[in-house]
Amino acid sequence: MFKVLLVEDEDMIRRGIRFSIDWLQYDCIVIEEGLNGQDGYEKICELKPDIVITDITMPIMDGISMIREGLQQHTFSSIIISGYNEFHLAKQALQLGVTEFLVKPLEDEQLVAALESAKAKVDLIRKYEVISNHPQEKEEILNSKFLEKETKTSKYVAKMIAYVQENYAKKISIHDLVEEIGLSAYYLNQKFKAETSYTFNEFLNRYRIQKSIDLLKSGDNKVYTIAQDIGFSDYKYFISIFKKYAHVTPSQYQEYFEEKNGKNG
Repeated sequence: MFKVLLVEDEDMIRRGIRFSIDWLQYDCIVIEEGLNGQDGYEKICELKPDIVITDITMPIMDGISMIREGLQQHTFSSIIISGYNEFHLAKQALQLGVTEFLVKPLEDEQLVAALESAKAKVDLIRKYEVISNHPQEKEEILNSKFLEKETKTSKYVAKMIAYVQENYAKKISIHDLVEEIGLSAYYLNQKFKAETSYTFNEFLNRYRIQKSIDLLKSGDNKVYTIAQDIGFSDYKYFISIFKKYAHVTPSQYQEYFEEKNGKNG
């Protein structure tokens, strides 16, 4: 799984990108959001993301400087999202090895295509690092499943993520996995947080909110029905969790999306 850091100072744009696609479908997880270039740089150093998606013009530190400084601390693939008047900075971005330079407003298909390119670059980086650390076994590594073992999500975390994807609409908890996997809830939660930056419950809630947004975009269901469909029996609790992650109420998001579609239609 590829760890993604999203850096954008405009809250609505950042949240829009965060909930625009089902990241797990593309073997990615957004581990954190940066509110400006300096915040993004600190999170690069702390969290070691595989892919950084960033705006250019931000307070304290711009996106180009953040990438430049960040690459001195950790190797990652980057995607820049900019306005039309910032395209002259593309040359600087290319010199830093930026994978994609996208222009706002961003379409989901553009983001997905950029992710695939960034993932391919990350795979090359991972392979180079593994081979560099095991120079004597270069041929053996290239002709075996060694790289796959080194770069893939652990089997426990992969199983926990798959469990959420399959059962998020039900009443579930990490304790459901204890007997099945044969490890304690504490150990599983520690392992999950180390690889995803989230506790199991936080990941479950974020995934449910992602699914609720997909349903809100369709505009076919009432908010209270959507809450039940994604595993929230308590409607008020669903509203509070939605506001925590999306920073608006479900109804406000639905209205925003309908208005956005009306303008684009």
